[in-house]
Amino acid sequence: MEISVFNKAQSSEDQEICHLLMTTINKHLPEAESKIWHGHPVWFLDRNPTVGYSKLKDCIRLMFWSGADFDEHDLIPGAGKFKDASIRYTSVDQIDLDDLKRWLEKSKKIQWDYRNIVKKKGRLDRIK
Repeated sequence: MEISVFNKAQSSEDQEICHLLMTTINKHLPEAESKIWHGHPVWFLDRNPTVGYSKLKDCIRLMFWSGADFDEHDLIPGAGKFKDASIRYTSVDQIDLDDLKRWLEKSKKIQWDYRNIVKKKGRLDRIK
């Protein structure tokens, strides 16, 4: 499944959110590989998951795999042992493009090594 197919499968409001997220991520992470991974769109830098979004029951969740270290109050850290953080949107008007661009820039510089976590027996190391 392509990302555009995922986006088109959403409600009209969620399609707008997904389209804006996709185009903004593609613009600011042109070097990233993107694909549907575990059922939702994800962008990878150096084969490491960096940013993605998913459909939850009542929103679209934008997640940065290393976002807990971005020092951004609008990104809510995940509850597990990983370094992810996310924000939820129910309307395209809620997306602050300046914030999104800043987070995407940080995602290039702040990365934890999720790609090799299995090889390291669950240990998570910082790449950059």
